[in-house]
Amino acid sequence: MSIYSVKCSYKVYYTQIVRMEGVVRTNIDIDEELLEQAFSVSHARSKKDLIHDALREYVKLKMRKDLTELAGTIEFHEAYDHKKLRNTRDDSC
Repeated sequence: MSIYSVKCSYKVYYTQIVRMEGVVRTNIDIDEELLEQAFSVSHARSKKDLIHDALREYVKLKMRKDLTELAGTIEFHEAYDHKKLRNTRDDSC
């Protein structure tokens, strides 16, 4: 399977995706400054590890339930008082 992509500028980028036993090999152009920034905040030792870490984080972020979707779906008991459940420093002494 091949995918061709064109960037709207003077350069044309070619991306080829090849599937091999659960692994996808692809050639992409990555902003070097962004790559350096990612390495500076990561413990990754290779570009492959860095990309895998970034993809895992992206998937976790997108799969996280948006709390605004829950608005109006949770009902609390009338006697529920969240302030009573708070622990303060004075209470713990």
